[in-house]
Amino acid sequence: MIVCRPFQKTDRVAWDEFVHLHPMGSPFHLMAWRDTLRENFTYEPKYRVALDQGRIVGILPLFLVDNIITGSILVSTPFAVYGGILAESAAAYEALAAQAREIANELDVQYVDLRNRFTNQAIGAGNVDRYATFTRAVGPSDQAGLLAALPQKTRNVVRKALKSPFQMRAAQNLDTFYELMLHTYRRHGTPAFPKAFFESIVNNFAHMADVREVWLEGRPVAVSLNFLFREQMHTYYAASADDTWAMGPNNHMYFEHLLWAGNNGFRVFDFGRSKKDTGPYAFKKHFGATEHPLPYEVMLVKRQEMPNFSPTNPKFDMAVKVWRKIPLPVTKLLGPHLIGMFP
Repeated sequence: MIVCRPFQKTDRVAWDEFVHLHPMGSPFHLMAWRDTLRENFTYEPKYRVALDQGRIVGILPLFLVDNIITGSILVSTPFAVYGGILAESAAAYEALAAQAREIANELDVQYVDLRNRFTNQAIGAGNVDRYATFTRAVGPSDQAGLLAALPQKTRNVVRKALKSPFQMRAAQNLDTFYELMLHTYRRHGTPAFPKAFFESIVNNFAHMADVREVWLEGRPVAVSLNFLFREQMHTYYAASADDTWAMGPNNHMYFEHLLWAGNNGFRVFDFGRSKKDTGPYAFKKHFGATEHPLPYEVMLVKRQEMPNFSPTNPKFDMAVKVWRKIPLPVTKLLGPHLIGMFP
């Protein structure tokens, strides 16, 4: 008989073991992501486990978020592209789905936001058709072999980028990474995370976190923070200097990532999530990656209409335009206080 209960400290090791073994597991299901959020935000974890004779057979990572923008909501999980239920049986899945509904009603939230990666994670039917993620199979290859495997148009722009004297290297600290991220967030018109957030990711994920820099003529021009999870390399945060775009720093960086991943035992490169019909969406698609629509699901509880707190919402147009004009030091100061309202 399946029994569900709140997560306990003694579940940590078994929880992560379950995530690593489950075919739908992701870095965002791990305890490291939970710890990172708890260290930097006031969200309250409402994690649940499903047990069969004392053994974990299902998990649900869930956070209670409450602020003046979203109201009280449940999210699986904040700032993550993947989340939702992981279960090894239909019974465990149904038990955790019932738990999600029960917690939502008990806490009287506006809605539950489930960021499912796979269709069969959905409690109902995926009803948020806004995002897609992209993956590409990788394997041992040299530069010429990987170039030949790319679509012709992408091959041409990558070949052009490789002619520039870019140099990829592992980051010694997060200073360069964070500085470029600040510029990128302001350019997009969105608040930036505090530097401590990225420091927590690196500390909590340890060997699974990988930070890289691309340098050109003595200056950093592109950076990435990657997750190395099972046989997957996942570029999750990336930024570049816009005054060098004509030289292709992003093309160089992603090409080098694909090459490195395939030659270091990884079998899948995850380009990450993008909003459909945007520049990043087209960029990833042109790299010959396979598109996977994300069956995100919002379960309305008190709220009557579907929420949209993404920057693409026309209601945020003015705020985005104003943020882009604010001096960088001010966005650095204010961003960390605002970002938590948009999990």
